[in-house]
Amino acid sequence: MLRVLNELMRPPSGITADFTKPIGEPSLAPADGVSWRIFANPVTVFIGGVAAVLLELAEPSVRSGVWDNSSFRRDPLGRLRRTGFAAMTTVYGPRGEAERMIARVVAMHAGVRGTTADGLPYSANDPRLLNWVQATAIFGFTEAYSAYASKLTPAEKSAVFAEGQAAAKLYGAVGAPGSWPAWERLLTATAPTLEGSDILSEFRGVMSDAAILPAPLKGLQRLLVRAAVEIVPEPVRSLPQLEGAGLRAGERLQVRAIAAIAGFLRFSSLPAAQAARRMRAG
Repeated sequence: MLRVLNELMRPPSGITADFTKPIGEPSLAPADGVSWRIFANPVTVFIGGVAAVLLELAEPSVRSGVWDNSSFRRDPLGRLRRTGFAAMTTVYGPRGEAERMIARVVAMHAGVRGTTADGLPYSANDPRLLNWVQATAIFGFTEAYSAYASKLTPAEKSAVFAEGQAAAKLYGAVGAPGSWPAWERLLTATAPTLEGSDILSEFRGVMSDAAILPAPLKGLQRLLVRAAVEIVPEPVRSLPQLEGAGLRAGERLQVRAIAAIAGFLRFSSLPAAQAARRMRAG
């Protein structure tokens, strides 16, 4: 089961990556930071990624940019692997490779623009939207780890946001929050614009039912999606498309047990272990 989840953290088809080289080259996120700890747990990375997208899809302009220009509908597994690999490269990859990867993403986003269902123009490289995407991603991964793997202190939660600042600026998210209180302020400021939509329901259905995990693990897949809904903050968690879709009685303990097992296991071929060897060798 954990091996299957770990597959989501490997490079997508057609991409090769070696996080062990160049020897000694640092990552954008510090090797002794909190980010290296939380991104090593595939269970909470999956949960946090789903929670982040739920928050993104609640913002009208981000929703249009993400849903109208992504492959979530036709290839959810491929999209997950590409997104997961980008996160792994940002956190664990040698700085030079991470910078090149981010530059490619920014260039690709330059052509992503359009209008929302309400006729508002949007651009994927709009700093306001980039700030929200960056903030929700860090929130999702951080909160999932703290809720289900190991409780983080307020200072540790703030550290993850601070450790993400270098990458945020490269992406163009120049106003992304650099601490947990700054994230809470952004959430409060953005809350009046957040709304439900059929896309929220569709995304939740895709993540619950798509062939992401093998059929015998479909119950686990749905459990992890419910765990993601559980940590989504208000006012999004109470939207009609998410209300009552969180964890059921006793399920939080199940998720914590699965995440705990994932925390003890280490797969030497995955980015976290490879990056650790790169830094030790230097």
